[in-house]
Formats: sequence, C-alpha cells, structure tokens
Amino acid sequence: MSGENPFAGNVRRLYAIRFCYWLHTIAAILVPFFRDWGGISLGRILLLNAWFMFWNFLLEVPTGTVADRFGRRVSLGLGTALGAAGTLLYVSAPRFEVFLVAEIVFAISYALCSGADEALLYDSLGGREAAARRAPRAFARLESCKLAGIVAGALLGSVLVTEVGLRATLAFQALPMALACALCFTLREPPRGSPDEAGRSYLETLRDGLRHFADDPALRPLAVDAVAVGALIFLVIWLYQPLLEAAGIGLAAFGSVHVALSLGQIAVLGSLDRLGALFGSRRALLRGLALVAGSGLVALGLVREAWAVVALVVATASFGLARTPLLTSAMNLHIPSAHRATVLSVVSGLRTLGIVLANGAASFGVGRSLHATVLGLGAGVLVLGALSRVREEHLGGSRS
Repeated sequence: MSGENPFAGNVRRLYAIRFCYWLHTIAAILVPFFRDWGGISLGRILLLNAWFMFWNFLLEVPTGTVADRFGRRVSLGLGTALGAAGTLLYVSAPRFEVFLVAEIVFAISYALCSGADEALLYDSLGGREAAARRAPRAFARLESCKLAGIVAGALLGSVLVTEVGLRATLAFQALPMALACALCFTLREPPRGSPDEAGRSYLETLRDGLRHFADDPALRPLAVDAVAVGALIFLVIWLYQPLLEAAGIGLAAFGSVHVALSLGQIAVLGSLDRLGALFGSRRALLRGLALVAGSGLVALGLVREAWAVVALVVATASFGLARTPLLTSAMNLHIPSAHRATVLSVVSGLRTLGIVLANGAASFGVGRSLHATVLGLGAGVLVLGALSRVREEHLGGSRS
C-alpha cells in the first residue's frame, strides 16, 4: 500500500494527532476548575464559552486559508503547539482576564487544526477514485479518535484530580498536545495543485476558495444540511444534562452518560458501512440518521422516566452526530486540493454560527419549557432532514 501511495503513512499519524489533541483532562473538571480554582461564577463560565465560540467563528476561514497557502502540516503544527501553550496559559493565574486571553489562543489553535487535518487526510488516501471510496470510513475513524481522546481525557482527569488537584490536572493536558505537535513533524505534505496555484498569495488563496464554495452546486446542499440539521442535533450536547436532572438523575451520573455518548458515537461511526448497506444508499443512510435523531429528540420532549431519558440521549447523540463525518467526506469529493482546507473551514465556520444561533433561540425556549423546546428541536430535525436536497451523487454513492 505504502509503495503505491507515498502519503499513506499520514493516515495513522493523523488519527494519533487527533486523539492526542482531544485528550482533554479538563473535561472531568471544567466547572470546578473555573469556579473553585479560577474563582469565577457560572455566569462568567458561560460567558467564556460564548467568547470562545465568537473567536472560533471569526478565525475559521482565515486559518483554513493558512493551511491551503502554507501547508496543512504547518497549520496543524501551529495549532497543536498553541493548544499546549493555551493550556499552560489557563493555569498561569486565576484571573478572568487571563482566561479571556487563553480562550482566544485556544480558538486560534482549534481553528488552525479544523479543516487542515481533514484536508490532509483526504489528500493522503490516494487518487480520486481511491479517496472517494475510502473517505467515509477514514473520516469516521478520524472522528472516533477524537471521541476516544475525549473519553480517555475525562477518565484520566477524574483520576488525576484526586491526586494532584485542579490546576495540575489541567496543566497535564499540555503534554498530549505537545506530543500531537511533535507528530505533525512526521507528516508528509501531498501536492495541493499546480505550481501556479502553489505560488498564490494568501489573499488570492482565500478569494479562490470562497469563490469555489459559492459556485459549486454540489457543495451548497451538503453545507446547508451540515449547518441546519447539524446545529439542531448538536444542541443535545448542551441539553442532555438538564434533561437528566429533570428525570431525577443526579450529578454523579453525568460523567458516565457523557462517556456513553462518546462510546455510542464510536460504535455508530464504526458501523457506517454496514448501516449504509442496510439502508441501501448513502442518501437513505443520511436521512435515516436524521430520522433517528429527530425522533429521539421528540421522545425526549415527552418522556420523563430516567432509564428512557438516558437511552434516548445516548441514541440521539450517537446516531445524529454521526452524520457530520459522512457529510464532510462527501464535501471533499467536490473540492480541489488547493482549496480544500479553506472550503472546509467555511463550512465549519457556518456550522459554528448555526450552533450559536440555535443556542440563542433555544435559550429563550428552555426558560419557558425545557421539554417543549426539545420536542420542537426534534420536529425541526425531522422536517429539515426530510427536506434536505442532498442527492446520492453529492455523497459519491454513484461514483466508482
């Protein structure tokens, strides 16, 4: 395999980089770290998250163009290095102003990695036909590595905090990020287009990438689906804990449910090939995943039994969030290599904006009725999933 494809070695390294980057020990201590060590209120913690999302949205496209202009390996190396630096900045002083700066550094880190690893992965799968055939499984595994890192980080953080305390537990997170940075130096950069394209300026790269996104008729329905349906389904991550509380489930169980969510997603992502064969086509699979997620949200708006709420939360997140890698792999079919990271970052930025808007709308609803809001979200997912204009050829199902 490696003799035929000189960049095949990138694939496993990218899986390892994604795992190490997402090995977030803060997942186990997020609120206690900021509240107890940082000395800030829950309201300011939520403000920090909004601040991060704002900068993430602003930086997605400019940093995606960095990957297309200067190299995906360069973008990933900078992103992972800034992740380690941002982690150490968080623990440098328990001050809100320091946390605000650290959130910006982390937003730059996340944006530099977002799109760059996916673009490099796709270009490392071989020629056009090989990449189109292997991409769905490869992108599912890349997302599974992220989820495995989140699970490992949460479990490790819960052990470390009892031994070394809140500050040192978060500081430890810099080590796997530094390892991810070191692994970036072992990557090989595939060519990204003609010599003329490689010599373009940053602004020309940005302009051409945005123009391709606007002009490609296959990208638009894929992006609309990823943004609209994806943003609504993503809200389950923010709403599942209030739903657990409403069902009488205590705080101590939240970590176990979070691990179950991640493991459930890994299981579904690992079964996408079998699920695709079961549904008969990739388009039918995409709609089927939306149907499961939308129905799960509707049911969560109606039921109150603890065991049913846990099962529905896990199923909704596991099947619904698995749609994103399927859509991302399909988008890569329609993006020239020279514009790949820029276009993927455009979509990621729009999805971030969609999540922010959906969060804003849901925040008004939950103040009146949590369960009615969740039921409405489920209805929205079902309607948007049914109306999706994604066709089989957009997903590469008709390609050899």
